[in-house]
Amino acid sequence: MFYGEYEHALDRKGRLIIPSKFREALKEHYVERFFITRGLDKCLFMFGEDEWKTQEQKFKSMSFTKSEFRRFNRLYFSGASELVPDKQGRILVPSYLKTYANIKKDVYIIGVSNRIEIWDRTGWKEYYSTSKDSFEEVAEKLVELE
Repeated sequence: MFYGEYEHALDRKGRLIIPSKFREALKEHYVERFFITRGLDKCLFMFGEDEWKTQEQKFKSMSFTKSEFRRFNRLYFSGASELVPDKQGRILVPSYLKTYANIKKDVYIIGVSNRIEIWDRTGWKEYYSTSKDSFEEVAEKLVELE
């Protein structure tokens, strides 16, 4: 549903506009609300409501008696916030999430199929430059696992 990478900036009120391609996909799938939370690799994960419920069910089924599951669920769900874009497609990212992802102004908004990732511009460039050369190697390993 979400594909591509887009460079954007927060406006002076700290709002972020969702790329038009993503807004089109949202309309097609009748998504009106998002859930945003701490992601992995110091980015933010943003899910449409249905996908969020799917993820929530998966994580709720983890055994709370295991410390890793408790830790993950605490950090993941305590960071979650519900967002409804305004008529211009803007969202207000909570300040604690901007701090987590080191977002100040310039960002990359990345489509990763079922979710949107929001990265600090510098963070995305560093991640991409250190990961792109291993893309084929990782692909080969993942195909071997199937």
